[in-house]
Amino acid sequence: MNRVFFILAIGWFLCAELSGQAPQSTPSSTTPRQVQQRQSASFDLTEYGITFQADSRLITMMAALEAAGFDPTPPGREISNFRAQVSKDLADLDPDLRERLRSFYHRHRLPPPATAADQASRYISLALTLGQPPTLDAPERSLDLPAGLLEVLDFAPLAREFYRRSGMEDRLVTYTRAYQAEGDRLRQPTAEMVRQVLTYLHTRPITIATERVLVTAPTSGKKKKAPQRYTLRDHERHFSILPDLLAPTGAINFRIIGDEYYAIVPPGIDPTSSELRRAYLQFVIDPLILRFNREISERREPIKQIIAAREKEGAQITPDVFLVVARSLVAAADARFEEVRRTDAITAEARTKIERAVNSSSRAAIAEEMQRSLRSVQDATTARMADEYERGSVLVFYFADQLKGIESSGFDIANFFPDMLAALDPAKEIGRPTEYTEARNRFLAERQARASQAEADLPVYSEGAAAKAAGLVRKLSEVEELLRLKDYNNAEVRLKELFADYPGESRVFFALAQTANLAAQDATDEEVQSERLRKALTNYRLAVEASSTDTDRALISRAHEAMGRIHAFMENTAEALKEFEQAIKVGEVAGGAYREAVAGKRRLEQP
Repeated sequence: MNRVFFILAIGWFLCAELSGQAPQSTPSSTTPRQVQQRQSASFDLTEYGITFQADSRLITMMAALEAAGFDPTPPGREISNFRAQVSKDLADLDPDLRERLRSFYHRHRLPPPATAADQASRYISLALTLGQPPTLDAPERSLDLPAGLLEVLDFAPLAREFYRRSGMEDRLVTYTRAYQAEGDRLRQPTAEMVRQVLTYLHTRPITIATERVLVTAPTSGKKKKAPQRYTLRDHERHFSILPDLLAPTGAINFRIIGDEYYAIVPPGIDPTSSELRRAYLQFVIDPLILRFNREISERREPIKQIIAAREKEGAQITPDVFLVVARSLVAAADARFEEVRRTDAITAEARTKIERAVNSSSRAAIAEEMQRSLRSVQDATTARMADEYERGSVLVFYFADQLKGIESSGFDIANFFPDMLAALDPAKEIGRPTEYTEARNRFLAERQARASQAEADLPVYSEGAAAKAAGLVRKLSEVEELLRLKDYNNAEVRLKELFADYPGESRVFFALAQTANLAAQDATDEEVQSERLRKALTNYRLAVEASSTDTDRALISRAHEAMGRIHAFMENTAEALKEFEQAIKVGEVAGGAYREAVAGKRRLEQP
């Protein structure tokens, strides 16, 4: 479920538009963001099926993998404090047991290009099928088990022995506290994510699943066959969030076992802008597929026509119409949700700029730029849904169109679902590729143009250095998308990791400063806001010091102008004037902030 996003024109000017203003509200005022966070804080997640668990099976399994040599930390990066503590605790592990753990893990490693997340995935599945410690009973070997789990099923006895001989029983208390603390960190942003998703769908999740169970009544001696009757049995559905402090960074694992949905979340994840959101969408939508199975069955033939047409084109697609409907609706809801979110952000930003514009020509230019940005977002959504369509979610465009009606009308998706299926036209869905090709090509061309421009704006390097610099641009563009989604924690982690390959790089310092500056805008606590602004000032200063006046004049200009805005916001007028003057002194360079600095200085000098 990888996302495809467009790249900034100049990699080191991350979110120049997003951070065009320093925080304007004071902590004493009540902003929409504050109201939103207060609502999230009072949001009882258990009512919406969500629980947070420090799963001792998962903790034990990942610690056993650590002893077996699994370490997802990229070369040259520092390991996390928790992983360092676990490694220290396992220093005295029996050498024979450690060797057997290592031998099993290396024999069953997946071949390249498998990632660290891929390597851990099968063991995570195994952990969720085990009994609780100390027995850690493994499931019986069966063809019903997923193939990947079967491959590592024999690791269960080793994990059981590891639990007994490594001191895990005593250490689990300390480890569990660390996992619970991570769960506490996730609670508020998860509440915000859930509230946003359910508000978008205008619904509540179905947390009680009703099963129709056959009951055989006792028979008399005269009757040869017992009469059949059915009864209803209720099951609770849960969406369990399991923090995993030993997991690869950024890789969420998602498992469904009956009515239990498990999201295994590594440290540093922002639930609002990650795969956790898509997993929760599936939790909400899956029971609707079951509830309206009759309505879906009535549309079986047109759906099969679409499936057959895609198979003729050589696509690999499941023949299960219910699975196709579920996947398509989840993909459509996730794509539409993200488009609405980004559209609202662009519109709000443009509105603020227009209010501050000094003349009609400036307002017209801002409105025109907003329309270009909105078209880019729409093209990005189309390209994303095109990928989903070609991977088998052949109703994704159809459901996206239907969801637009829910967005505007406010209908509960659970009540609107039968109507969503009524207008299905197989010929139109078969012809979707002809509709989306132009928009997707436009999106890909724009992304390539931005990447090319970014590389063209780099200083002249040797061949090897040029490749390394281009790699930096690509990595910074990935961080740019995290900032657009307000995933500040993950963005900061990614940027700090870059220093291993790009020590003292001015563009990384600049990006860290932008991250702190943007995070300050969303802070609701005055001390937190001030701390983030000070961090931004520090990194802007480091960016300037690490820059070359020959090749980085635009970056220097923008850094000084940004520091001027922050000092102005903090009412450090003298310091703000100095920074604006430094930016003006650089001159009017392409990509710089000369005009913004002039305007900032003029505002401060006015009575």
